[in-house]
Amino acid sequence: MPHMRKATLLCLFSALLFATHALAQTQSQSPLQSQVEQIAAEHHGQVSIYAKDLKTGQTVALKADEPVQTASVIKLAILYEAMEQIRAGKAHWDDKVTLTKENQTGGSGVLGFFDTPTTLTLKDVLSMMVITSDNTATNVAIDKIGLDAVNAEMGRLGLKNTWLYKKVGKPPSGPMPADQKKFGLGKTTAREMGILMKRIVTCRLGDNDAPPTDADLAICGVSLHMLRSQFYRDGVPRYLEPIDSSEEGSAIANKTGALDEVRNDVDAVATKNGLLILSIFTWDNKDQSWTDDNEAYLTTAKIAKAIVGTWAPDGLDVKAFELPK
Repeated sequence: MPHMRKATLLCLFSALLFATHALAQTQSQSPLQSQVEQIAAEHHGQVSIYAKDLKTGQTVALKADEPVQTASVIKLAILYEAMEQIRAGKAHWDDKVTLTKENQTGGSGVLGFFDTPTTLTLKDVLSMMVITSDNTATNVAIDKIGLDAVNAEMGRLGLKNTWLYKKVGKPPSGPMPADQKKFGLGKTTAREMGILMKRIVTCRLGDNDAPPTDADLAICGVSLHMLRSQFYRDGVPRYLEPIDSSEEGSAIANKTGALDEVRNDVDAVATKNGLLILSIFTWDNKDQSWTDDNEAYLTTAKIAKAIVGTWAPDGLDVKAFELPK
């Protein structure tokens, strides 16, 4: 009997400790985290989020490490590797590239309608790849930069779940990982794509975190201009920057991606309180319409408004994109 009483007391004590720990976790969760989780719970589909205030280090995360379909946000990885090759002298913005019929494909962009062959520059195709998410321009860029080089760079950065599997609208070539059929063009996580966007907008190139050189800043300036000129603004920018920003330049640098059941938006938001990184992915979406009021766009916009409104209540400021020389 004494042994039974002792065992019962131990069980009760363990249960009490577990309940206390769970309560402490609930109480320590920030109101913002709770608000974001509530918005995500009301969405008719899956949502993953990684957001970080680069000034304070605060984060919001939900399923941030779950692998997801990239759709066109994988083009950020192509852009980053292009920046690294330009930095190393292996490529140049004005390098000539050739648009061929073999690389033309449907979906977003206009190069699929051009006569071929047509000569463009690397900067031309990267600009179209980022600003209008041109799929044909992306394929031309992959020919120049190299699919394997992109994946090797993601591995070097420690982004082990970020992969570009193939060209857009083309079948994969060579042996593919077993999960390629599930993810299609590429895969990533909300956290890893947020980390990649941070590297681009803070100009962290090369093998260390040393301050960027003047040459680095010039490269990053070109890429940042592309990202701030983003054509698709139905998600994160919707409630944050509803007016025309084309003259002064947008305070939001972003890359989007969309498939029937997928809407993704990866952003750097320049505010009066500094830079914020928002990486929001939605999938298995019930609303598969291709309209600007698609539920996933609205969910993304609500999450962005909640985060930016909490971390940067004084509003946006393009000066936060300026890096010290």
